[in-house]
Amino acid sequence: MSESQPWEYTLYIPNDLRAVTVARRTLRLILTMHGLIRLTDTAELLAAELVSNAVRHTKGPGALRVRWAAGVLRIGAWDADPQPPEPPGEFDLLEENGRGLALVAACADLWGWQPLARHGNRGKLVWCELAAA
Repeated sequence: MSESQPWEYTLYIPNDLRAVTVARRTLRLILTMHGLIRLTDTAELLAAELVSNAVRHTKGPGALRVRWAAGVLRIGAWDADPQPPEPPGEFDLLEENGRGLALVAACADLWGWQPLARHGNRGKLVWCELAAA
C-alpha cells in the first residue's frame, strides 16, 4: 500500500490495563504494514498514553482509532466518559502518574479532544497528530 492512500483502523478495547499493550502492538503492526515504521516509536508512546488515560479514568469500554490521510497520522482514544480530559500541566519526570497528556502535548504536532457518540453511548475522543515530514 502506498503512503499516499488514506486509511483508518479502529480497535475496540475493554476497560483493562492490558489493552494498552494490545493497542501499542497493534499500532506497530499497522504502521509497519503501511510503510510508516519511522513514526512507530513516537506513535506507540502517544497511543499508550491516550489508551492508558481512557482505561484508567473511565469505567466503560474504549477504542483506539488510527487514521492516515494527507501525510498526517491521527491517533485517537475513544472512551465512554463525556467529561473533558484534564488539561496537561507541568509534570515531574520522577512521578509515575499524571504526565500522560503533557507527554502527548510535548511529542505530538497537534492534539485535542471532542465529544463523540458511538453506538448510542456518549463519550469523547482524545486525539493527536503526527506529520510524516
